[in-house]
Parts: sequence; C-alpha cells; structure tokens
Amino acid sequence: NNPPIPWSQLEQTLSRGVRPQVLGGMPADGGDGPAFSRKRAKFRPEELVRPEHTVPYAELHAHSHYSFLDGASSPEDLVTEAVRLGLHGLALTDHDGLYGIVRLAEAAEGYGDLITMYGAELSFGLSAPQNGVADLEGHHLSLIADGVDGYRRLASALTDGHLHPDAEKGRPVHDLDNVAALTSGSCFVLTGCRKGLVRQALSRGDEQAAMAELDRLAHLFGADRVLVELTDHGDPVDGPRNDRLADLAARSGLAVVATNAVHYATPRDYPLATAVAAVRARRSLDDLDGWLPSTDQAH
Repeated sequence: NNPPIPWSQLEQTLSRGVRPQVLGGMPADGGDGPAFSRKRAKFRPEELVRPEHTVPYAELHAHSHYSFLDGASSPEDLVTEAVRLGLHGLALTDHDGLYGIVRLAEAAEGYGDLITMYGAELSFGLSAPQNGVADLEGHHLSLIADGVDGYRRLASALTDGHLHPDAEKGRPVHDLDNVAALTSGSCFVLTGCRKGLVRQALSRGDEQAAMAELDRLAHLFGADRVLVELTDHGDPVDGPRNDRLADLAARSGLAVVATNAVHYATPRDYPLATAVAAVRARRSLDDLDGWLPSTDQAH
C-alpha cells in the first residue's frame, strides 16, 4: 500500500540522498560484502563544533540499525551525534546481540573522548520471529557489560539464547534465571522501555506487580546492579509515569537512570525510522499509524 516506488528509492529519499561511495564501478550498499570492498573503509571523524558547556550525561539505551528494522542509524552516526551534543558516554544496546560494537568503538576512537559501553536488549517470551507484527510481543530487559568480564559473560548469555534448542533466526530463547546466573555481578541491568515488565505492570495499574518485578531483578542481579529507567519523549503520560517509577525505585532501594530509548541519531531521521517500522510490520504507514511514536524525540 506504499507508493509504487522501490524500497531503495524510498530509503534514499528518507536518508536525504546520502549514498555510499562507488567502489569498482559499482555503488556500494554500505555493508562489508566482498562484492563491494575487500575491507570496510576507515572511519573518518567529522569536524564538529562542540558545545562549550554541557550537563554530564551518558546515553545508556541506544539502538543502531543493527537492531534490524527497529533502529534507523549506524553506530557511526550515533557516535558522531553524541560527540556533537557533548555527551560523555554512549552505550549501544541493540536487540539480542553485540553486532555493532566494533563500529561503535572505531568511531569513538576517531573522536577520542567519548566513553563507550557495550550492552544488549534481550527479548523474552517470543513465540515466533516478529516480522509482520505491529506491536512486538514478549518483554525486554537491557544489560550493559561492566568491563571485560561483563562483556564475556553477556556474550555467553546471548549465545545461549541463540543456540537454545527451540530458538530460530529472529527468535532467541532467553531464560532470565540463566541470564542472571551468567551475568550477575558483571553487568548493569536497566528496567527497560514500555516492553519492560516494570512499565508493563504500571500500564495495567498494577503497582504491586511492578514492585514484585523490581524485587525479583534485585534478587537475581543485585540491588546495586539494577537501575530503574526513566524516559520522556514528550507524551503527556511520561512525566506521571516517571514519578511513579522513581517512587517505586526509592521504596525498593534502587537507583534511577535517565535514558532516551534512542532509535535514531537526529530528529530528522524520524521519518526513516517510521518507514523501517512499517517494513518490519509489513503494513503501510497509514495502517501502522496508531502503533508509531507520536514524536521525533527518540534521538
């Protein structure tokens, strides 16, 4: 039901006409495929005008386009925008994998002063791959590795989920107890976006269930490792919900952390993000409208 043009043309329009360089007479697709290049080109940092004064802030919840058909920007673009804004740190938390961390590290090294963190947002309770689904099922939990040991342990937990006997492409099978056993004491845990169990309980008006979930996470991972995530994208319910989350955190003895649940680098990437969401859901933009974010604030 979308306009009768190829996806590549739509993507080029929404990406403001930026195309990869031509290699060997053939336009590259931006990937690492040997048909286009023997080696990925070295990242070249931009000349940026940085702010003189900033409030210290690290973005701890960010998806790149390695969260397939969910994130809309490359790790390099996320790093460049983070540096331009004067952020102190950036954690890449793509869905169920560490796919973009090499590019994140290379880009951050090019600028020299951005702290990088590596994590993943794990998907639990999937009955099938989620292509063709307007509202993703299951629930999410974000983990950020604390040092080299945390990275090794998180990678092991992700591998277990993808190699589970019941897993399939696009549908890892994670077990929370197993994830906690592998990563406890070595990763930080964020309670997540609207797909986190804590926020899902609050959306049902079940504060007791939200408290029980916080207690469970603190028991499994350690109270000093669990961070109650607060995000505000300008929706009228965001402020009151964050007040309730902060209150629950205080009553549970847990810290809070502000994130922006980033899915693209800049506000002007919002149209591309909505288009890839429609492709994932296999619906037109009109049909998906009720499921799309109402603001361009997830940058």
